[in-house]
Amino acid sequence: MTVPSGITPGIWTLDIAHSDIAFTVRHAGISKVRGKFTDATATVNVGQSLAETRVEATVKTASFDSADANRDAHVKGADFFDVEEYPDMTFVSTSIEHNGESYDVTGNLTIKGVTQQITIETEFNGVAVDPFGATRAGISGETTISRKEFGLTWNAALEAGGVLVSDKVVISLDLAFTAPQA
Repeated sequence: MTVPSGITPGIWTLDIAHSDIAFTVRHAGISKVRGKFTDATATVNVGQSLAETRVEATVKTASFDSADANRDAHVKGADFFDVEEYPDMTFVSTSIEHNGESYDVTGNLTIKGVTQQITIETEFNGVAVDPFGATRAGISGETTISRKEFGLTWNAALEAGGVLVSDKVVISLDLAFTAPQA
């Protein structure tokens, strides 16, 4: 299967200033906490086909931001990400498959030293040249992971039953990549 129209072979680079790496997790069974990671690098090494295309990404765990300083400090600590010991989360694709209107990007996600295979259902949002002459491509995607599968097991029991933090975490991506320099 060929790569989407407008995507030229070479290494496309994440533009973090125009990207969003976000998460949502249920809190106390009654609300959702949202946040993002603000420091990441990624490349899409585009080949002649999807089979020859690879994605690699690194997210700095210390860039976790949920807009609450106390929660952020807890999540960056040993109970969750342990950013001192594990400063990076990484993703390396193993396959990209066209699936109707979307693309399934399957690969190995590593969090806190634990690697699990995940699939991110992505949408190609097109290519555009910005006013400064840079060619950009947009990709959005989403996947749900289990915290427990990555060893992120901290929790607290609630008086009425249940737990404080759900196991499921939804990861949402809105990414902008810049084309290879000629």
